[in-house]
Amino acid sequence: MSDPNISELRSARWFGPHDLTGFIHRTAIQAEGFSKFAIKDRPVVGIANSWSELVNCNIHFKLLADAVKRGVLMAGGLPLEFPTISLGESLMKPSAMQFRNLMAMDVEESVRAYPLDAIVLLGGCDKTVPAQLMGAASADVPTIMLTGGPQEPAYFRGRQLGVGTDTWKYADELRAGTITQEDFNDLEASAKPTAGHCSEMGTASTMTSLVEALGMCLPDTASIPAVDSRRASAAEATGRRAVEMALSLGPRPSEVLTEQAFDNAITLLMAVGGSTNAVVHLLALARRVGYELQLDRFHEISKRTPRIANVRPSGEHLIKQLFNAGGISAVLKELDPLLHGDAITVTGETLADGYRNAAEPDGQVISKLEQPFDTSGGIAVVRGSLAPNGAVIKRSAASPELLKHRGLAIVFEDIYDLGRRIDDPALPITEDSVLVLRNSGPVGAPGMPEWGMLPIPERLLRRGIRDIVRISDARMSGTAFGTTVLHVSPEAAIGGPLAAVRDGDPIVLDVENQRLDLDIPDEEIERRLADVELPAPKYRRGYGRLFIDHVTQADEGCDFDFLRKLPDEEPQRLPYGLTSGWQGGW
Repeated sequence: MSDPNISELRSARWFGPHDLTGFIHRTAIQAEGFSKFAIKDRPVVGIANSWSELVNCNIHFKLLADAVKRGVLMAGGLPLEFPTISLGESLMKPSAMQFRNLMAMDVEESVRAYPLDAIVLLGGCDKTVPAQLMGAASADVPTIMLTGGPQEPAYFRGRQLGVGTDTWKYADELRAGTITQEDFNDLEASAKPTAGHCSEMGTASTMTSLVEALGMCLPDTASIPAVDSRRASAAEATGRRAVEMALSLGPRPSEVLTEQAFDNAITLLMAVGGSTNAVVHLLALARRVGYELQLDRFHEISKRTPRIANVRPSGEHLIKQLFNAGGISAVLKELDPLLHGDAITVTGETLADGYRNAAEPDGQVISKLEQPFDTSGGIAVVRGSLAPNGAVIKRSAASPELLKHRGLAIVFEDIYDLGRRIDDPALPITEDSVLVLRNSGPVGAPGMPEWGMLPIPERLLRRGIRDIVRISDARMSGTAFGTTVLHVSPEAAIGGPLAAVRDGDPIVLDVENQRLDLDIPDEEIERRLADVELPAPKYRRGYGRLFIDHVTQADEGCDFDFLRKLPDEEPQRLPYGLTSGWQGGW
């Protein structure tokens, strides 16, 4: 290989010098069984693999990594796979969100510290994808992402299921007494039939879709099912492209993740009725590249973007049907008048180049822009005396009649208080009540778990009521539904107005006018907040304490304050330390 950029590769700084440090670096690779030929004048492609037996969404990543390696070798590069921590939504406590920033740091520092010329990110489960993107954005080495794909649809007694959405519905029916525990046990046995992330437009499918809109993966790859052979073919093609990116020294994440790319991602988010969690992740990712994306930008784009994907929980179908109808590329093609089609992607070409030949809308799963399933986007932003810095609601998965509502508060101090009292017969609740959960945000929980879809009290369920207004400083699963106001900022645990709410207080929600208010005098709110005793930190040491001390609020992405890109500093693409000379290589 005689590419003119070979001498400029990062790996050449490690392996090129004929001195003691070069000797040490080359012998480290040869100790693994690689020859000198394997590293001579060829790019090294790192494969950041989030495989783990604790994360069922990512359990097939060993096979995908092999396919990426095959592509890298075909293109003349050397693939070197390295592990990172892996975040599993179902098993990690208190929340995978608490460890998103830790994984991002793991990815960033691994990429920077090692002799890698380009990176392939392997991610799938909810927080894995944003964590990897955030780390790669800060390291700013040429990077391309390969997502894991959705699992196959589950079937229960002849009905096709979404992993999360239908679980929540059946859980309500069990508590309402319309199905038995035996029925629920049978559901458990069939709920997750294959590898892959959730099969509806939950957070995982939302984030993998947004990767394509951001331009960080190959076109038409976001929605390929996990067990489809085309997923492995995409992995191979990703490996080949990674070598090309290494040799051309880009594009780097900072060149792809532009203001226009974020507008494209938000537009897609609204058009598919995607997860509210994506709001937090995009806010954090933007700040990694120095773009101060504002929460209100989501509402602005939502108002002019119709929902054209008919996918659960905002519609009827699953990602498998979306893929069969043309996938995310078909959605992007139909959204073309609303997109910055000239935004550059990891292919080196424009976003529009990638979806130009995509399928036309079928009218069932993907609609025409002029005949949408909903005239505005899936997510709205609300503000007011209860959320001065904003909150979000997934209006596409809410009850339309509750989007303008005034009701009296029933307050739960934390998730444990909720668990103790939600089904208490003495709870003074009606269908007009507003359930309020506090101390469940980034600092209060900590980690801002997906506790925001508060359960409907059993006695209301038995009366046939399936939705009431719920408000919290927590998040909720992207597969969930209902009239739930989330991400209230600032959160109660740092003295936000949510801490002032008392049982019986009137609360006003008006999504059309972007309002969320505690309907009592401002002076009374201030008086109450002055008397609030903030809860003691849940952690006194370790990563938990680091998280509490440095996490930002939801309207800024819940990243650590020290991980944002500094306005007066270029990304640090090379590590400190010795890469040449006779002083030693470590």
